[in-house]
Amino acid sequence: LIESRMADAAAGKPDALYDLGVAYSTGSDGVDVDLIEAHKWFNLAALNGSEEGMTCRAEISYDMTAREIAEAQREARAWLRSADARAA
Repeated sequence: LIESRMADAAAGKPDALYDLGVAYSTGSDGVDVDLIEAHKWFNLAALNGSEEGMTCRAEISYDMTAREIAEAQREARAWLRSADARAA
């Protein structure tokens, strides 16, 4: 699932971004629980219009430190920059 969702995520598909957030927040599909990574994917989903992504991003934020949230936001910005570079 992760590989196929990554390809769709690179295309900016909100469902794929959300699914990656779910995988990392729950530790499903062969990945470890990683709230920073989950927040990043939920944030990207939210930026692409996913209301579920917005909700989940807010929910996992309660279990994260300010430093972890800042790291997730940096990673989301880096993903956006790399996606723009791939598209060019």
